[in-house]
Amino acid sequence: MAGGFIRIGTRMTTSRTVKQTVTFRHPFRLAGLDDALPAGEYLTETDEERLEGLSFPAYRKLRVLIHMPQRATRPGVTETVWIDPIELEEALARDAAADDGPRGATP
Repeated sequence: MAGGFIRIGTRMTTSRTVKQTVTFRHPFRLAGLDDALPAGEYLTETDEERLEGLSFPAYRKLRVLIHMPQRATRPGVTETVWIDPIELEEALARDAAADDGPRGATP
């Protein structure tokens, strides 16, 4: 996790970057990308800023950088895309819901 400061207007705020790996069990889509992405593990880097004025440390997610898998047609080329943190959370929720299968009567 990396940390630092960002200037917002005339004040400085504490920021950090959190790296984690997320796993999709099914192909998924993200806004702004033409093709569905394959299931698999994706490295993400989330930029967060500290919320000031609280009696405990809390952070707000600002944006997420997701590292795309290499394409067979472009070996050695690494692509990254900035996405909204909410979009990532929604895509992960859809992926988890797909595992639940149809609801209803059981045999």
